[in-house]
Amino acid sequence: MPFWAPAWRYGGSVYVTSQLCRKLAEDGCELRVLTTNANGPSAVLDVDTRSEVELAAGLRVRYCRRMMGEAVSPTLLRCLPKYVGWADVVHLTLVYSFPTIPTLLTCKVLGKPVVWSPHGALQRWPGTTRPWAKATWERVCRLAAPNRLLLHVASEEEASQTRNRLPGIETVLIPNGVDVPGKTAHIEGNGALRLLYLGRLHPIKAIENLLAACKLLNGSAYTLTIAGSGDADYETSIRRKIQELALADRVKMVGEVLGEAKSSLFENADVAVVPSHTENFGMVVAEALAHAVPVIASKGTPWKRIEEVGCGLWVDNDPGSVARAVERIGTMPLGEMGRRGRSWMAEEFSWSRRAREMRASYSSLLLNHQ
Repeated sequence: MPFWAPAWRYGGSVYVTSQLCRKLAEDGCELRVLTTNANGPSAVLDVDTRSEVELAAGLRVRYCRRMMGEAVSPTLLRCLPKYVGWADVVHLTLVYSFPTIPTLLTCKVLGKPVVWSPHGALQRWPGTTRPWAKATWERVCRLAAPNRLLLHVASEEEASQTRNRLPGIETVLIPNGVDVPGKTAHIEGNGALRLLYLGRLHPIKAIENLLAACKLLNGSAYTLTIAGSGDADYETSIRRKIQELALADRVKMVGEVLGEAKSSLFENADVAVVPSHTENFGMVVAEALAHAVPVIASKGTPWKRIEEVGCGLWVDNDPGSVARAVERIGTMPLGEMGRRGRSWMAEEFSWSRRAREMRASYSSLLLNHQ
């Protein structure tokens, strides 16, 4: 993986991968993670880059020094043959990053099977940048890939687009897991509907559409908290948009929020809003439901079932549709909806269950070679 915990600024892929590794280790697997110390375009993690770091029994991480770009590391390249040679199965994450092609090629040369988790990178939307360069990268990946290759996707929507980008490669659908806290608390507000956006700040998240929807709600009592970080220029553009729409008295940006502060956000929210253009999973939907917070999720996310379960609304992400969804959900039994969502997450989205499913995929790859 090009970056790993605690590089949380890269979003859900880091959280998902680190949680999966921890659960696999608890389940008896021995894991060695080869990554970099990258923590954004210019920042690095304060970690040991000279030797492995043992995070738990069966889980060791080798942070290699990032020299340039997002994850360019000569040290990682030097370590790659040793780590691939040690493994029974190599689990590769993401697509358009420095380690991807060297890892695929090394696995091909050494005859190692690969489970590859794109984490939504192969999905497309109208704002996708450099599509021709990405298509060329994908062609090189197909040439470098070993015969035993399994693509891991987190939703049917991701599976469909992944097959279009890398046709002929077998896929396995294993959704992400989520941590369900032992108990939750809901702090009552002052009567205004408290909306929460939590996640990476990036154009694909359609935050502009959410702000435009808020402008349409001028007659309604609401507040919106935007929590997350991203490219500095994009953050500035969002702050500018809030001012342009005269929403400064209703909308606040609080930056990146982790740990207990993140739990406090959920405790002080009535509804989470996820207006993304596209998501392979949408980790914040699961996190909000695990904290008993109902969700408005866009149809760019694979969360149609929130309406079936009765814990949220699944709507188009244009401003009018989002505004109408906010008005509608404000009249619904939010406490009851939150409890239904929390029960759903506990029943179907435990990390232990996901680790068992992933381990079965590893075993299948190995058995198919015998």
